[in-house]
Amino acid sequence: MKFVFLIGGIAGFLCAALAGYAADRSADRIFFDASIGCLVGALLFRWFWTVLVRAIRETILARHAAATAAASAAPAPAPSSSKHK
Repeated sequence: MKFVFLIGGIAGFLCAALAGYAADRSADRIFFDASIGCLVGALLFRWFWTVLVRAIRETILARHAAATAAASAAPAPAPSSSKHK
């Protein structure tokens, strides 16, 4: 979770800083906007990570439930009736 939060912060900072630089803003305004972008990017990445983890968990649980249902619905193998002579 910390890694995702850090990556989101870095991405937000860089995007806001590059946009401010491209708009020919002053250095103090670029840094202020980039710091706000850092916070917003970190929060967005954290939200997206929780959505992604929840979806992966639900998928794993659904596959496990389907496999369990398929295993219980399958007929049990009949015992072999071969007699040794």
